[in-house]
Amino acid sequence: MGMRWDRKSAAVIKTRRWKGLRLEALRRDGWRCVQCGAAGRLEVDHIKAVRHAPERAFDLTNLQCLCPACHSRKTRIEIGLGRPDPKRDAWKSLLQDMRRNPAI
Repeated sequence: MGMRWDRKSAAVIKTRRWKGLRLEALRRDGWRCVQCGAAGRLEVDHIKAVRHAPERAFDLTNLQCLCPACHSRKTRIEIGLGRPDPKRDAWKSLLQDMRRNPAI
């Protein structure tokens, strides 16, 4: 994922218990990203971060399957780096339109 893991999260995901719970979450979510529906490589994310809710580290209802892109986006927002910027999104959209239709 590229983000620095929290030590508490790292300790959780090394356990046998986590491996079983991770598989349960993948099966429950149909082996798809719950945000975008992508299949393939998936990461099981703690909805409420372990550092904020250690008691929910092994709670299936606190887990969701995300593709690496959606997981990275969620993490960046959580740590304050990736808040959506409407102006930037509008500019990006305009550039895409211009590429599709150079007459604009």
